[in-house]
Amino acid sequence: MKHFQLSPALVLTCMFLVTSYVLPAQQKTKLKFNNSNVYAGIEVGAKGVKMSIMEIGKDAKKDGSFAVIKDTSVNTDFITFKHPNFDATLDGLYGLYKQALTEYGIPSKRVFTVISSGVKMQADKENKKDWLNNLVDSFKLRAKEPKRQVEIVDVADEARLSHLGIVPDDNRFNTFLIDIGSGNTKGGYFPYGNTTTFKLFQVNWGTKSTTNAAEKRCGDDKSLVAYYKQLDKVAAEAENKDIIYAVNESGAYPKSDYIAFSGGIAWSVATLLHPELNERTTVPVTYDEVAVFCEKLYSNYDSFSDFYLVKNIKNKSSNVDDAAKEIKRIHQVFDQHSLMADSRLLLKIMRQFESVNEKKEFFLVKNGQVGWVSAYVDRIINDNN
Repeated sequence: MKHFQLSPALVLTCMFLVTSYVLPAQQKTKLKFNNSNVYAGIEVGAKGVKMSIMEIGKDAKKDGSFAVIKDTSVNTDFITFKHPNFDATLDGLYGLYKQALTEYGIPSKRVFTVISSGVKMQADKENKKDWLNNLVDSFKLRAKEPKRQVEIVDVADEARLSHLGIVPDDNRFNTFLIDIGSGNTKGGYFPYGNTTTFKLFQVNWGTKSTTNAAEKRCGDDKSLVAYYKQLDKVAAEAENKDIIYAVNESGAYPKSDYIAFSGGIAWSVATLLHPELNERTTVPVTYDEVAVFCEKLYSNYDSFSDFYLVKNIKNKSSNVDDAAKEIKRIHQVFDQHSLMADSRLLLKIMRQFESVNEKKEFFLVKNGQVGWVSAYVDRIINDNN
């Protein structure tokens, strides 16, 4: 698989809801198309609330006539399940919803509100389901819309939609897609050569939950040495208790030639490892180079600065300025602790597919982490037409 790119037929699906770390925030613009509708998608995720506003032309499915008008997010760290974070999440959800209605004049029926499966899984794990119900009820009360739908998306549906929205048709049935989110990791593949049956893969570990677990183990010792030591224990626990079983149970190894990762960590690792490939949406990597990357985050973090990385780009055709901006954006989203935890989780999953007998090809999809939400919204739009 020389080029692993988003299918043209699914460009609309993959671009509808774009998180703040995929595209830079965009200002309000004039509509581009003569015949179009404007929609908003708002998602409560583990790290916060995200909204994207999209203009969709009447021929979007055929010719990709769409435009992102605005994308933005509010970081609230909801899955800590603390009252200040709950209040911040509610404020963020309602604030973005009101912005869609008032600033952009979008009818409420075209504003979709969802809660990701990562939040649900973490709530189930910590017996905090009432926090989700309270958030939904509080939002409906503040919005004065008691009948508004705020769906808590099922992980199987989310993973299936991600595959359909991210993996191109040519590789539909030999690709195992794994989306590493903030609160959980999910994915899967289609084992029988059709899209009717989807085999789900999931573990209750994500980028934020892994970071939180390691930091919690550190207690009062906030040193990097302590964090590195505790992170190693957390990652080993995740691998031994959950990841190994989940991969084996999925049966994906003998049926998948390509292992594709999406999510914020796929974007950040791909960009920091290969800034010279900044313009590519998908970057091939090996297990060994990700392993070296993980250790270097701890031992030589400064080497991942935008100044150092772009200085060492040897490909003169690369857009150095764009690469530097993307690297800076990564460091605005992820700190050293987060990058260490995220990449370690990625490596533990990759290790399950690393074999001397059969080499799998690994790919990091930089802009595919929103596939499930965008596909969900697209499906709702089609159901209502």
